[in-house]
Amino acid sequence: MAKVVILSGAGLSAQSGISTFRDSGGLWEQYDVSVVCNYDSLEKNEALTLEFYDKRRKELADKEPNKAHLEYAKLKKRHPNEVAIITQNVDDLFEKAGLSRKEVIHLHGYLPEIRCRNPYCERVYEIGYKSIFDFNDGFCPQCGEKLRPNIVFFGEPAPLYERLNEEIQSCEYIVVVGTSGNVIGVNTMANFIEHSVLNNLEESAAIEHQLFEKVYFMPATQAVDIIVEEIERFLR
Repeated sequence: MAKVVILSGAGLSAQSGISTFRDSGGLWEQYDVSVVCNYDSLEKNEALTLEFYDKRRKELADKEPNKAHLEYAKLKKRHPNEVAIITQNVDDLFEKAGLSRKEVIHLHGYLPEIRCRNPYCERVYEIGYKSIFDFNDGFCPQCGEKLRPNIVFFGEPAPLYERLNEEIQSCEYIVVVGTSGNVIGVNTMANFIEHSVLNNLEESAAIEHQLFEKVYFMPATQAVDIIVEEIERFLR
């Protein structure tokens, strides 16, 4: 397990122009989240749900990693066994920043991938920014079942949370970047991990920022140099 965990949320990718769930305007306001993002959305609203995720996938095509993605990726490369990159985001900006798919823990899935809906198959295929129907007409080449986005819908289990818990239990330094704290309980992490850093644009009602050892209310692209320097000193 790593000594340092970088845990990021939507605020990190927002600086690269990717719209977030809580933004006004953009893709999220064109669809009813309760219709296209729930555990039963594929069953009840299949066409609309697949259309929504096709558009989200296409949105990633021209997006580039920002300075924070690049610097945290370099940090991971310098300390591959001591730094864990964990994200709530389903985009590929850390991968575009130079990390392999295996070097990033995507808690909520990975949008450039699709997977088989058959629970006895569940094969995963990478399609980049294409429509799901551009890959074998939307059917699994292995078993013939329909395919789905390889992301976690609201109400579905998130298997990689177990990996998150394992990393958190053993880490000594946690950096929380660009998250509201509404999905993952970062207060508990700050409470028992020896060193904790919070970097958000502003205060969040769900985060008790006083629990963190250091707090930076500024864009991630501005705070990253300070944070990386502090981590390097810690790892020496």
